[in-house]
Amino acid sequence: MPEWLQAGLWGLFAGGALVLGASIGYAVKLPQKIIAGIMAFGSGVLISALSFELMGEAYHQAGLIPTAIGFFAGAIMYSGANGLLSRMGAKHRKRSSGQPSEDDVEGSGSAIAVGALLDGIPESITIGLTMLAGGGVSVATVAAIFISNIPEGLSSSAGMKTAGRSPSYIFGIWSVIALLSGLAALAGYSLFANLSLEVQAATTALAAGAILSMLVETMIPEAFEGTNNWAGLITCAGFICAFALSMLGG
Repeated sequence: MPEWLQAGLWGLFAGGALVLGASIGYAVKLPQKIIAGIMAFGSGVLISALSFELMGEAYHQAGLIPTAIGFFAGAIMYSGANGLLSRMGAKHRKRSSGQPSEDDVEGSGSAIAVGALLDGIPESITIGLTMLAGGGVSVATVAAIFISNIPEGLSSSAGMKTAGRSPSYIFGIWSVIALLSGLAALAGYSLFANLSLEVQAATTALAAGAILSMLVETMIPEAFEGTNNWAGLITCAGFICAFALSMLGG
């Protein structure tokens, strides 16, 4: 099987976890503490992945300067776009409660959809990029994204349901993003294959910066709100699980 196709399929697999999480969040009414705990665990998993799989790989590819430039560029781009979407009604798109309905904020449905896309695509691009770096898929990266996507879809879909969004809206969003995740992973592999290591490394770091900003601005607030003093411990549990997977996979 061609590697570009493998990249796309791995991205689709990881993105499919959003649909899985959304299905759980829509069908089962979980206590907020449980959702927040799952969100904290997923945050720890992603922090580990971006630290060791993404930033570490970018640094080894091209050194500190391209890595740092890419990282801060990703953080600035994400935070700027997220700030704009927040003013349009998508601020609490990852929350299991408190999301606005269309009656509360006109256009919030579209803003939430775009925000969900903004959150998911950087993660998927990294799958293709890590395949370029290592000559094969990074199991640790795919696993980390898959695991973290479940609480993202779960919490967000629960909030969408509470806000009165229709099933077609909820599952339409996550299904489209799952498909786009596959395309993003394919693009991450195909578009950067012939570019310099510096560009590849900077792009990997850019995605890492966007992911870390996403965690701090959208996932961790939900995690802390529901678990309070347990949030740090649960996040560390997710971190060490992903770290172990990364080390064993390496």
